[in-house]
Amino acid sequence: MRNKGAITLFAILFSLVSLYQLSFTWVTSQVENDAEAYAQGDKNKEIKYLDSISEKGVYNFLWIKDFTYRECQEREINLGLDLKGGMNVTLEVSVIDLIRSMAVNSSDKTLTATIARAIELQKDSQEDFVVLFGQAFEEVAPGSSMSALFLTPELKDRIVYETSNEDVLKILQKEAGDAIDNSFNILRSRIDRFGVTQPNIQRLETSGRILVELPGVKDPERVRKLLQGTANLEFWETYDNQEVVNFLAQANTRLREMQAGDNEQKDETAATDSTQVETPDAGEETNLETDSLTQDSTEKTLLEKIEQDSTANQTQTLDDFKKQNPLWSVLRPSLNEQNQAYPGATVGTAHYRDTAQVRKYLNMKQIKDIFPRDMKFLWEVKSIEDRDKKPTGVYRLIALKITNRDGKAALEGDVITNARADFGQNQATAEVSMSMNGEGAKAWARLTKENINKQIAIVLDNYVYSAPNVNSEIKNGNSQITGNFSIAEAKDLANILKSGKLPAPARILQEEVVGPSLGQESIDKGFMSFAIAFLLVLAYMIFYYNRAGIVADIALITNIFFIAGVLASLGAVLTLPGIAGIVLTIGMSVDANVLIYERIREELATGKGIRLAIKDGYNNAYSAIIDANVTTLLTGIILYVFGTGPIKGFATTLVIGIFTSLFAAIFITRLIYIYMLDKEIKPTFATKFTKNAFKNLNIDFLGKRKMYYIISGVVILLGLISLVTRGLNQGIDFKGGRTYIVKFDEDVNTSDIQSYLKEKFEHTPSVVTFGGNDQVKITTTYKIDSTGTHIDEEIEQLMYDGLKPILGDISLDTFLQDHRQSSMKVGPTIADDIKVSAAWAIFLSLIIIFLYIFVRFSNWQFGLGALAALLHDVLIVLALFSMFYGILPFSMEIDQAFIAAILTVIGYSINDTVVVFDRIREYMGIFHRKERSVIYNDALNSTLSRTFSTSLSTFIVLLAIFLFGGEVIRGFVFALLVGVVVGTYSSLFIATPVVFDTVKQIEKRTESIQEKRKAKRKK
Repeated sequence: MRNKGAITLFAILFSLVSLYQLSFTWVTSQVENDAEAYAQGDKNKEIKYLDSISEKGVYNFLWIKDFTYRECQEREINLGLDLKGGMNVTLEVSVIDLIRSMAVNSSDKTLTATIARAIELQKDSQEDFVVLFGQAFEEVAPGSSMSALFLTPELKDRIVYETSNEDVLKILQKEAGDAIDNSFNILRSRIDRFGVTQPNIQRLETSGRILVELPGVKDPERVRKLLQGTANLEFWETYDNQEVVNFLAQANTRLREMQAGDNEQKDETAATDSTQVETPDAGEETNLETDSLTQDSTEKTLLEKIEQDSTANQTQTLDDFKKQNPLWSVLRPSLNEQNQAYPGATVGTAHYRDTAQVRKYLNMKQIKDIFPRDMKFLWEVKSIEDRDKKPTGVYRLIALKITNRDGKAALEGDVITNARADFGQNQATAEVSMSMNGEGAKAWARLTKENINKQIAIVLDNYVYSAPNVNSEIKNGNSQITGNFSIAEAKDLANILKSGKLPAPARILQEEVVGPSLGQESIDKGFMSFAIAFLLVLAYMIFYYNRAGIVADIALITNIFFIAGVLASLGAVLTLPGIAGIVLTIGMSVDANVLIYERIREELATGKGIRLAIKDGYNNAYSAIIDANVTTLLTGIILYVFGTGPIKGFATTLVIGIFTSLFAAIFITRLIYIYMLDKEIKPTFATKFTKNAFKNLNIDFLGKRKMYYIISGVVILLGLISLVTRGLNQGIDFKGGRTYIVKFDEDVNTSDIQSYLKEKFEHTPSVVTFGGNDQVKITTTYKIDSTGTHIDEEIEQLMYDGLKPILGDISLDTFLQDHRQSSMKVGPTIADDIKVSAAWAIFLSLIIIFLYIFVRFSNWQFGLGALAALLHDVLIVLALFSMFYGILPFSMEIDQAFIAAILTVIGYSINDTVVVFDRIREYMGIFHRKERSVIYNDALNSTLSRTFSTSLSTFIVLLAIFLFGGEVIRGFVFALLVGVVVGTYSSLFIATPVVFDTVKQIEKRTESIQEKRKAKRKK
């Protein structure tokens, strides 16, 4: 084996890296187990425990670096919503409302007609709405100037009457893009304040859409309101720290006096009012890249000085300090070493763990009475960073000044007309340029004149994003905000400033809520199916291949280890379909070992020695292994590109599994055999039961091909009839709607539930049993076209009211928390997009595979045969799902998971077909004089052993998932089970016969042409 040393080194390094990446998951698990044991069932106590150690070192890696619990969390394997519970939301920024807000007259007839036409075009197009708006305008007002619609004061520097329609569209496109960027930044900031672990927010390829995933979130209604809320941008005057520090000192003294009193007095004086101080909740740390231009983060405070000066009895000193200084123990004042106040609007800093306590103190009635009535406190949105630019979890508290009688800000953000990031005069750092309308410019001139050498706080959603210092009066409304900005930070701040004119909030297009109980059930069933399938495959390999089976099992275990390590290192999210992808990878990774072992057995049958047989077996198997895995990889990539959420998770594990299984099957096993031979341990590749399996077979596959054509044709014809008459049971992914999985305390009747809900929803919803008879899936299209945060609440209330005869005397909150296991919403627009993406995914996978086969085998007939087999497999799976939905006792909906199953079937089927084609190509090169039909039959017979082992092991794996993997993916796995059977059948009885008949017809035509030419020559 060449490069044995390099491969061994790589294997060792790969193992060490995987072990390192997985160690964080193990450490996190141990810490959480300790927290659970400490809390003894008290969830709040458990959360507080984990929060208290979040910034403490819990993992000292080889004494090189001490990782905190939070850092370990960031590196552990992420669990998807279906495993952990939580919420998945797809939002869309309304470009339509943006265009209306930019127009001179939002009710203009031409504008209204153009938007209406663009909405119609959008139904059958994936184009950006601005592009469709341009097309619609040409239809509604051909030859007219679009600029007339947008000649507003805000756009006067960019749009004049002579501006071409093309340039107007470019400006609209730029504004739409900026609005989407702005919404993305606002949402990113908001989700960081939910206090969830490992939230995810990303822009989708479809313009204007944003995906938000919040694992473990327990209040979906709060999420909906916060994500869809309109941004509130404000400019506030500020107090200087020197004006505030004495008030804070008085507050500290009064708190000490209050705490010295009896509990009854404390209860009477601790009335709270939540209107004055807005703080992050415990556990809320943000990472938004902005710069607030306040004092240096390395400032020393009073508490820090005491901590540094305390020596032998440090703990006692701090305890005494906390008793004497309740406020200073949680809010560190901005004081220097001489206890003098730093200038600026920052009055103190606090760790996010302490912000709730600061809020409690400052909201106490007797404490509020100390401060001037026009004083208000807000926290900065961005945590102070350390020297490595990493957030420390410490936030600055800013003192604001209320200058209006109504308690509002000095200036609202709706006066801003434009904001952009620029480079400063020295080109070293970026700055933000901001423009205001006429009314805003006057107010801004007054505000800046009155606050020269003071800070003005830029506030969004009650968090301070920046607090620049005013250098001079600004009269024309054009300002530059300077500071130590990077270009990215400047862009973020510019987008925040532009949020003041955001015309409409983002609206929810798609939503999925998964309860933690369903998540835990999914985990249990997923891993049970994984364990059972894994053990069955391990046992089968030993039964069939003896000692070689043990080697293959070692490779399989190594493969799982590598997959987990790669998932951890990539920060990939592990979902239930992802677990299915891993398990399917196990079944398919057996194929590489089987191909090698069957080749070795053939070499041994020719009389070769064991060492040479192993060498030649590996060399001869490489071609088929590469072809088979490349085709599967192509389908996995297409799944990843076109899939979302769980489908992307399935594709991720499938693609990773292909690479790791190839490395384990080809290189790890080879190293083991070299070791065995060096130690004179003889490998065996069969047991007494399998030694002569599939030998001397001579099945005439091609002779019976017409019979198989007829069988397949009849099934496909029946399926087509069913597709026309019954259709398919489309899930909400494809038609839009809402689904709820509801669990009851006892068995229920679906007809009763339908009749109860029909009265509430004004139509009969779909109600089917989901798993046991005590759990149902409810699907409704009630008000699916309506928007607004109240719609979801209304539907949940109606469902609760309708189910009350069954639920009994429980509250709405109890129903939502304990009985509603999950919910999902898909709007009509996104449903249409999913349909289009699904169709493209299937079409492209077929075309790409056809082209690969054509190029790889230099023969279009092989590509046609593979394409025919794949179409055959897809049609039969569709036929079965059409004929049997509503008959079989599990969900057979056509949704995104089903599309993933179809593409997986395509990948599996082509894997099997390519192995046969590879053997045909090999035999064609060896046996020149044999008839083509004999060569094809011999190739099919010679690969039967491999086909049987691979198909059986994969089928066993999928059957285990089907039986034990839970109701959530049962329909998905059923499609894969059918696909394995149909794919194996088509590779033997469809693909090769089609190639044979195609080549035969061409040969007949060629012979006919040649005979005609000969006849002409004779004449």
